[in-house]
Amino acid sequence: MRPDTATRATRASTPSPALQDRYDDVRAATMALAAPLSGEDCALQSMPDASPVKWHLAHTTWFFETFLLVPSLLAYAPFDDAFRVLFNSYYNSVGDRYPRPQRGLLSRPDLATVCAYRTHVDAAMRALLARGLATDVAELVELGVHHEQQHQELILTDVKHLLSHNPTGPVYRAGWPLSAVRPQPLAWHRYEGGVVPIGHDGNGFAFDNEGPAHRVMLAPYALASRPVTHGEFADFIADGGYKRPELWLSLGLDAVRERGWRAPLYWSREDDGRWQTFTLHGFVEIDPHAPVCHVSYFEADAFARWAGARLPTEFEWEHAARNVEVDGNFVERGALHPLACAGDATAAAAAPGQLYGDVWEWTSSSYAPYPRYAPAAGAVGEYNGKFMCGQYVLRGGSCATPRSHVRATYRNFFPPDARWQFSGIRLARDV
Repeated sequence: MRPDTATRATRASTPSPALQDRYDDVRAATMALAAPLSGEDCALQSMPDASPVKWHLAHTTWFFETFLLVPSLLAYAPFDDAFRVLFNSYYNSVGDRYPRPQRGLLSRPDLATVCAYRTHVDAAMRALLARGLATDVAELVELGVHHEQQHQELILTDVKHLLSHNPTGPVYRAGWPLSAVRPQPLAWHRYEGGVVPIGHDGNGFAFDNEGPAHRVMLAPYALASRPVTHGEFADFIADGGYKRPELWLSLGLDAVRERGWRAPLYWSREDDGRWQTFTLHGFVEIDPHAPVCHVSYFEADAFARWAGARLPTEFEWEHAARNVEVDGNFVERGALHPLACAGDATAAAAAPGQLYGDVWEWTSSSYAPYPRYAPAAGAVGEYNGKFMCGQYVLRGGSCATPRSHVRATYRNFFPPDARWQFSGIRLARDV
């Protein structure tokens, strides 16, 4: 999932009052995520792949202004013509863009002006929604809402990366959400495979990369009952996992050597040899039973090989998740960190646990188009299909993902060396 994955919605017309409520709720949720931050926090950019919170607040607003208000309201006056360039992300069809790696240099406009920009656009959007919408316009509003939910997750992951560079260990949210639980032992769920349906069926919202629906052939396989834990990954490190070339893809081993990887992102050793990690709640000792996160595809693949298993394909994952309720540790819970699997034995025997929430789960599938895929027409279709190269698919959502944003067919995607997202590991094996 790029920060600006623009795609085609497949939703039928939505009544304006319901859509207005959803719009208002999502816009308010974004501001609530920014509330604990200072103006300085919101202005900084810690790496080219991240963006300042101020930019996220403005860009999501730019989306509604550019793709809905300017085309739909003849009397609408843009807040500031300069914003068309400053807060354009990847939409070449719209015009010039300010360079992504330099977004942290934009001290102007200040945070107060960006907040005023949001207020200005929200007022105009309410006027637009109040008059009733054609189906295609309602679909575009729904797309904008889901686009903003993508940026809500990015606000948290980008802020975490930013704060991690401060040696004082600043806290985004006080209070540690983890409590002692009885850990679940790893078990395996067998699936017979066969010819199975994959992709979104067209009922309700979906991004265009989730379709068209089609069928694939799966050999029998087994899926682990829960994600790999911090403790299990620590065992991999203790067994020389980062030092054993036979476990690594060539590009992965290059990354380990060139970047000095010795543990997942945010891990560090205390003086007594114990591992600690940086979280949105500050520095804490790792919970050995909680899902490991902030690992790259390369690390996930190497761990799977070390464990005598493999990563699932995205089709195996979706087949297993199709009849599992979308529930779990999402952003609404407020934990902002993966939680240990604490389900009862009966539930664990029925289906794999934590398929949704906690951590995005790497799959072995390259991000590629489904059969008969075609990107949406116009600028909003510009940034999905052309990212289908050099990336891998993740599934299931994380502790930073809004629950209403996730479905069994949802396809997240990142380059194989990406680590700043809440990305984790679920094992699979042939049977």
